[in-house]
Amino acid sequence: MSEQHEASLAEQIDALLPQTQCRKCGYQGCRPYAEAIASGEADIDQCPPGGDSGIQLLAELLKVPAKPLNPAFGVHRPLQVAVIDEAACIGCTKCLPPCPTDAILGASKHMHTVIAALCTGCELCIAPCPVNCISMIPANAEWTTENADQSRRRHQAKNRRQAKAEAEKSERLNRQKQLLAKLNKGKTSV
Repeated sequence: MSEQHEASLAEQIDALLPQTQCRKCGYQGCRPYAEAIASGEADIDQCPPGGDSGIQLLAELLKVPAKPLNPAFGVHRPLQVAVIDEAACIGCTKCLPPCPTDAILGASKHMHTVIAALCTGCELCIAPCPVNCISMIPANAEWTTENADQSRRRHQAKNRRQAKAEAEKSERLNRQKQLLAKLNKGKTSV
């Protein structure tokens, strides 16, 4: 399969995935999972949030037989959203980085809260919380294509912002190294 065809197929697969970015499939998000399916590295039965209906859509696209969700990757559940017990929150900010859609608001040493409409139910915020103040509750809505599209856009925006910050940090470090090298060169020549 050509790289161009594989990329196009990955886009089509990605469009069918729920975009929860939960990593339960074993990949770092929906797009990497889509690329793995397109390349033949992953199977269509690894996405618990997509469940049987998601597997059916992937099977139809790829013209392969549908199969049940592989239980090694989890079980399909109705959409849930994270809730922070604000009275117990210590403001450590450890829940902020793993949130794939920046659905958690808060600052260091201040209480945090979840914007339920942006939460994908990925559960990635739970493990880093040192005081166990984050829990999952059933959402009062179904996950829609519009939710998936919004989640994809927010996840991509977060990735771009992080890449830009990393590039700026690297550039600063390089400038500092060059300055130190000049300073050290000046000391040795005196």
